[in-house]
Amino acid sequence: MNNNALARLDAFNRALIGFDQMFDQMERRHAGSVSNNYPPHNILRTSENLYEIQVAVTGFEKNEIAVTVESNVLTVKGEGAESVRHEQPEIVYLHRGLATRDFVREFPLAEHIEVAGAEIRNGMLVVKLIRNIPESAKPKIIDIVEVK
Repeated sequence: MNNNALARLDAFNRALIGFDQMFDQMERRHAGSVSNNYPPHNILRTSENLYEIQVAVTGFEKNEIAVTVESNVLTVKGEGAESVRHEQPEIVYLHRGLATRDFVREFPLAEHIEVAGAEIRNGMLVVKLIRNIPESAKPKIIDIVEVK
């Protein structure tokens, strides 16, 4: 990963409050490695405690996609779309611009981030996340008593 890419990750790091640890982990994990940007994805903050990860899954059916969470890592896996396309040998691609290869995409989740659900809409997998900070972890205001 070059310095420009790391600078962009740093800018995202400051903009996405719930994902600050995630970007630190991504930088450590991918430092010096070739970046894989398949499938393309977006990470959005839709309100103070709500986030979305959008993954382009054009060409995949719902049963070919799996979304799992284990040890604070969200994994999106797509399998089988390519093999289904080969069941019709009479079809010949004249141009192939849409990739349907198998993939595994991992997203480390920050502390207190939970997956609220996932849906496919217009070729886009949308995973909804919520930051749910327990009361015990929130700052407390201590009343100051004046003693006379």
